[in-house]
Amino acid sequence: MSELHKFLFEGLPVRGMLVRLTDAWREVLARREPGQEYPPELRDLIGEMSAAAVLMQANIKFNGALVLQVFGDGPVKLAVAESQPDLSFRATAKCVGAVEPGATLEAMVNLRGQGRCAITLDPKDKFPGQQPYQGVVPLHGDQREPLQKMSEVLEHYMLQSEQLDTKLVLAANGEVAAGLLIQRLPVEGEGNLEGRRGAGPSPAESAPLAGQAGLPAWGQRSSNEDDIGLSDAFNRISILAGTLTAEELLTLDADTVLRRLFWEETVTRFEPLTGTAAPRFACTCSRERVGQMLLGLGREEADSVLAERGEIEVGCDFCGRHYRFDAVDVGALFTPGSDHPGGHSPTMQ
Repeated sequence: MSELHKFLFEGLPVRGMLVRLTDAWREVLARREPGQEYPPELRDLIGEMSAAAVLMQANIKFNGALVLQVFGDGPVKLAVAESQPDLSFRATAKCVGAVEPGATLEAMVNLRGQGRCAITLDPKDKFPGQQPYQGVVPLHGDQREPLQKMSEVLEHYMLQSEQLDTKLVLAANGEVAAGLLIQRLPVEGEGNLEGRRGAGPSPAESAPLAGQAGLPAWGQRSSNEDDIGLSDAFNRISILAGTLTAEELLTLDADTVLRRLFWEETVTRFEPLTGTAAPRFACTCSRERVGQMLLGLGREEADSVLAERGEIEVGCDFCGRHYRFDAVDVGALFTPGSDHPGGHSPTMQ
């Protein structure tokens, strides 16, 4: 079963999380139609992104969707993983060319340096005129060297966009998608994770930019950047975390991983999220959202598709579900005052 573990290091400004997506990840892969399976390299990238999206969503207090995307100029035009506040997630990718065996992130998405990584925080309860928060970074480091791993991209994102020292270890195969996150906090000891209750807001939480109210701390600018790279405690824990191999992350249980890595540290662990509270696959597509998408296309476009095909069929890239609208359905959609499906458009290709 899938599971997520939160922990902190007593007396140190460092916290961590470990996620293992098992049944939930296999369900994502099972949704692909026969013959449309992802190449192993792309499958593993999407798995790593799924684990990362769940980790980042679990790391913040945010009532909305967290959407992680990479896109660029390689055979993989887009890969996306989305996680909701209840840690349900979905993931998909659009591939327009051959992914060679052993292809790196650069070869899949960033062939000519045009690759980008975007993280979007889309609140469920928006204020009037409020737009989702989005941060975008290129898929290269400070020296413009191409980044070859998703973990490197996200570490760079958190450092450059959010001024947070972060260590990520990600791995995936056809059975498991897993991730380990270690992050420095701007406060000491009891000030981390749930222990921050009653300690007052951190600098990042007390001074959001205009238009960023309601965002988690790492979605806001902070005064944390002066401490980047200077925490001996974080650096030590990060080095230990970096010794974890992909095989160990995919095959060992959480207790064994944490014991092997941090046996000399005092680690306080919280109740793991398992069973019904664990991360799980769930898709937010619906007939109502597809109907709203068709309304956005316009009556003329919808009628032209009906004339050519006899019905309109829309498939969800995330879960594989198909929605069909015949002439009567489309007529009802565009009839003023009719009880047509509402909602907003899902991400579909």
